[in-house]
Amino acid sequence: MTDESTSACDANKLTLKAGLKKLKTAAVAFSGGVDSAFLLAVAAESGLENLLAVTVESAFVTKQEIRQARQTAKDLGVAHQVVKLDILSHEQVTANTLARCYHCKNVVFSVIRRVADKNGITHVLHGVNTDDLGDFRPGLKAAEELGVRAPLVEAGFSKHRIRTCSRQMGLATWDLPSQSCLATRIPFFDVITEKALVRIDQAEQFLRSLGFFHVRVRCHGTVARIEIEAAAIEAMVAHRKQISVALKTIGFTFVSLDLDGYHTGKMNPS
Repeated sequence: MTDESTSACDANKLTLKAGLKKLKTAAVAFSGGVDSAFLLAVAAESGLENLLAVTVESAFVTKQEIRQARQTAKDLGVAHQVVKLDILSHEQVTANTLARCYHCKNVVFSVIRRVADKNGITHVLHGVNTDDLGDFRPGLKAAEELGVRAPLVEAGFSKHRIRTCSRQMGLATWDLPSQSCLATRIPFFDVITEKALVRIDQAEQFLRSLGFFHVRVRCHGTVARIEIEAAAIEAMVAHRKQISVALKTIGFTFVSLDLDGYHTGKMNPS
């Protein structure tokens, strides 16, 4: 890490910590991923009077992510609550329209808001960064409407800067692959079902067991379309028979590999 990047991290962190300290009390919407872990770590250093990490456990979140969130909060020494939510009971979410993320975040942030209120906490925070502002993220509108603050945006943190500063702080999360909820694997307007989510989760777990970590299994009915980084496509092809058998055992009828490779937001409307 260069002196310049270290200096930039220090400057951004000072701005972030100063803003957080003024809040006095805060509940962090905590997935355990790169962004929310960094936000929670800096908040823990900021001298807040009451700090709570809140993770919402639903069918859209893998068990591995919940375990990661629990461990990271424990490592940071921050009080942590995991709240279960039956997200599939919300028809506006499972209908999977272009507003799915808005409706989902509205429900999730409302749950976190209630937890915050019960614990005497005034502010709810989430880990959105400046890069997210240019992406298709209807959930940001829900956050704004519910008064959820975005301290990383306020302090000017990009995803790259968050990773750099996380590494400088010694956070184990600094190089985690980008996370997105399992619902993003299902094309818009295909109704989201528990069966589909379980298939996707099991398929991605299997692929990770083979060493493919930056991977998405897109669910087109009974067709699995695997997205992997372009540089890893050749390696995945070498496992094609093993992968085909495993994913068909999980419940897919056909298994395909997207030759364009993986990039974030690929299922978003153009």
